[in-house]
Amino acid sequence: MSYQLYRNTTLGNTLQESLDELIQYGQITPQLAIKVLLQFDKSINMALATRVKSRLTFKAGKLNTYRFCDNVWTFMLNDVEFREAQEMAKVDKVKIVACDGKSEFAV
Repeated sequence: MSYQLYRNTTLGNTLQESLDELIQYGQITPQLAIKVLLQFDKSINMALATRVKSRLTFKAGKLNTYRFCDNVWTFMLNDVEFREAQEMAKVDKVKIVACDGKSEFAV
């Protein structure tokens, strides 16, 4: 599932570790842990779609590689300039992973 991208964040990793510990001590079942992770996936995607209001633009110096697999785009960029309002940051390398957010979590 491509919507599990946020499980590799600090919050997602901590949630998974906590669920693993609860399973180990017999306080929850593995099936419940899976339900919790699926709800986390839905909630984080919904929160990012509805609550984040800031906009960021970027300009890439060079597109190094790109790939499209299983409805997920992956771009590797070099010499990228990010701008938000009056602030600007330059980075040497950036990996962007983009997936279709409309098809799976329709309510």
